[in-house]
Amino acid sequence: MNATPLYPLRFEPIYQYRLWGGRRLARFLSAPLPGEEPIGEAWLLSDREDHASRVVDGPLRGKTLAELSVQFPEQLLGKLTARFHRFPLLLKLLDVLQPLSVQVHPSGETGKTEAWVVLETGPQARIFAGLTLATTAASLRRAIADGAVVEQLAGFTPNPGDAVLIPAGTVHSLVDVVVFEVQQNSDVTFRLYDWDHIDPRTSQRRPLQVEQAMACIDFAQHAIRPLTPQVQATQPAFRAQILLCEHFGVTRISAELPFVVGKAARPRVLFCLAGSGELAHAGHSYPFGTGEVVLLPAVVGECACVPRGTLRLLEIALPELS
Repeated sequence: MNATPLYPLRFEPIYQYRLWGGRRLARFLSAPLPGEEPIGEAWLLSDREDHASRVVDGPLRGKTLAELSVQFPEQLLGKLTARFHRFPLLLKLLDVLQPLSVQVHPSGETGKTEAWVVLETGPQARIFAGLTLATTAASLRRAIADGAVVEQLAGFTPNPGDAVLIPAGTVHSLVDVVVFEVQQNSDVTFRLYDWDHIDPRTSQRRPLQVEQAMACIDFAQHAIRPLTPQVQATQPAFRAQILLCEHFGVTRISAELPFVVGKAARPRVLFCLAGSGELAHAGHSYPFGTGEVVLLPAVVGECACVPRGTLRLLEIALPELS
């Protein structure tokens, strides 16, 4: 038995240069943005070898999520231990100032279903998700050759608060938005079209993966629209489930009074949208604030959340097993 028990764990964001990014994430996260280059992504919770999230405080400070998955598998994942050898979700913030490449993610072993919660929109905001009814493999290939892919895409103008589910195999893109992203723990992306972007770092266009993309596109996936929230409770906290699929669920919470988060024997993740508060667990208090992620290991289960003023959270659930 390891003498260090798990507790509510905070992690530092990992910032990523992206040529399509901006500097808007500074308004959503407390950790300052590095340098002056465009920052397109902040990886908030990542159990990946190339970018591993690290605990920022407590006895496990400096430990990576990967190390915790090895050292405390059952305490971390509970009933999901036998199904996953690492933490199964990857959480990010995206600042997409310039258009994201038109892309698709595969299904299967390296599959990536993802979802966005829109936090901010700019004057050119647009989400493309799914194909028009008339799109075929042949018409999409012609559009790629002609630089007219956007004409094959279904799209809409998003509003802050919109939640959008992007199943694996769905062609998608977005522009001029800041979104919270939750996805399966995969980083496999195939680009169909990149809007003729030139990467300032290399003075080159980024490579496309047209054949791989075409092989995994679901051509039956047509226009995707924002999901309709399902109100679950109004007191002591307002709770609305904003998206749910076989891989994850997301609930929006707003409260001024103490309420309960987490679930017995299940890991949960909290992302603080606005305000601050503290979690009570095993006789200790764990404070958190705007832009911070807190992982509640399965062994922590339910705990009380005490807002300091008005608090807005996203609570992310992992897949349920029958």
